[in-house]
Amino acid sequence: MTEEDLKFAIVALSAVFFVIDPMANVPIFLTITASDGPAQRRRIARRAALAAWVTLSCFALAGGLIFKAFGISLGAFKIAGGLMLLLMSVDMMRAQPSPTRTTAEEQGEASARDDIAIFPLAIPMLAGPGAIATVMVLMSRAAWDPARTAAVFVAVSVTCLVAWLFMRSAASAERLLPKTLLRAFERIMGLLLAAVAVEFIAGGIRDMLNPP
Repeated sequence: MTEEDLKFAIVALSAVFFVIDPMANVPIFLTITASDGPAQRRRIARRAALAAWVTLSCFALAGGLIFKAFGISLGAFKIAGGLMLLLMSVDMMRAQPSPTRTTAEEQGEASARDDIAIFPLAIPMLAGPGAIATVMVLMSRAAWDPARTAAVFVAVSVTCLVAWLFMRSAASAERLLPKTLLRAFERIMGLLLAAVAVEFIAGGIRDMLNPP
């Protein structure tokens, strides 16, 4: 692996991890699983993380086909994805739940559903529009280079694994991590995510001004 490949792998892991933000999902997970026991919570957490991994992996693999099917240019998608990430980063820096991740109505509907692992935990809380846009843009930048493509899937796998661990021990995590510390982490992640979003937008503008 070259130095450029290593830099790409770090950017990929940072982008996917910050946009999914496993720690921020803990309070939402506890809210919509309040009536479930520890065993049921662990089962829901496992299914949600697995469903998120499958969803993001499918979009990573099929991103190119989706572009062709809808006639979307890579530059336009980079800009759209970057703008979405920028909106999410602003909400994160303000320590507020982002409507692009999940809304209050979706969380309320989840409390009345039998299976909440898929909706809204996996989609859109974990594998939301921002995360899907991120993996598709990263895969387009990887251009099916073996090392860089593997880096994207490793980033998705590591992030989903961390999200599963946090949800699995959500009650303990919330007890051990004070809200002040969680908000501080969220603001830092929001700032880094904003930088990634600007990079996506700049790359999209370059692609549109200099088409292949």
